[in-house]
Amino acid sequence: MDLKTLKTFQLIVKYGSFNRAAEEMNYAQSTVTMQIQKLESDLGIKLIERGKKITLTEAGRMFHEQSIQIVKNMELLQTNMTDLQLGEAGNIRIGVTEPTASYRLPSILEKFITQFPKIRVSVEFANTPVLSERLLKGEIDFALCSEPDLGSELYFEPLFKEAFVLLMPENHPLTEKSDITLDDIRRVRLLITSATCPYRRKLEMVLQESGNIGSDTMEIGSMTALKYYVERGLGIAFVPEIVLNPVPSGTIVRTMSDCHIDMTFGILCKTSEYPLSSASSKLYEFIKQDLIEK
Repeated sequence: MDLKTLKTFQLIVKYGSFNRAAEEMNYAQSTVTMQIQKLESDLGIKLIERGKKITLTEAGRMFHEQSIQIVKNMELLQTNMTDLQLGEAGNIRIGVTEPTASYRLPSILEKFITQFPKIRVSVEFANTPVLSERLLKGEIDFALCSEPDLGSELYFEPLFKEAFVLLMPENHPLTEKSDITLDDIRRVRLLITSATCPYRRKLEMVLQESGNIGSDTMEIGSMTALKYYVERGLGIAFVPEIVLNPVPSGTIVRTMSDCHIDMTFGILCKTSEYPLSSASSKLYEFIKQDLIEK
């Protein structure tokens, strides 16, 4: 018993004719007859009474009623399998770091899900080292993050540079300077992210190269929360420019006169799975196009 045979049976019932069913299915009438004979043989019971007018046996009526939903379910399953193969359906697990997680990804996913309603997306927030580990374990399909410490098992495609600016309270002494340098940073309290954050490592590398690492720092675990601590006057911080729209009240944005701090951001996946396939590939290209355009 297969889907085509079930559909043939339902058409025979619908039209009351083997000929009409054969025409609808584009079969020879003999093929339809053989299908029904085999179906009855497989079930071990007669379904159709042949004569001048086709009628269903009691078993035929029961079989017809219950096979309607079976055919609908099988057709839906076939459609879903085709959509999955074409990348029009599926489940995607992605990991993403801040600030993209909060400031870029929501609008991208809104457009993507509108265009591909059969694709389900789950999003995990974490830093780049954690996302790299989860990729290697197969727990996510790909990640949007800063450039990791790459090995042969990971493939990273850079998309853009995340620009950082200096945010400070409007009454901070450094606001009086027309040119702020790295040497100035050493003399004030600097708010920094956690030790595992790649953004912090990049900042520390820049400060180490200039020999201007200050001792007065305060660790804040969230990149996107930094601006609120600056707003309360707890210190100054290098923050992604994208999170400052609008700039928090009581704060001022400054750029450095002797350095420019940014982070490379892109898409990360397992080397063995690049290029991605099916639904993941569609989201990958969708995100890539959107972020590069910006």
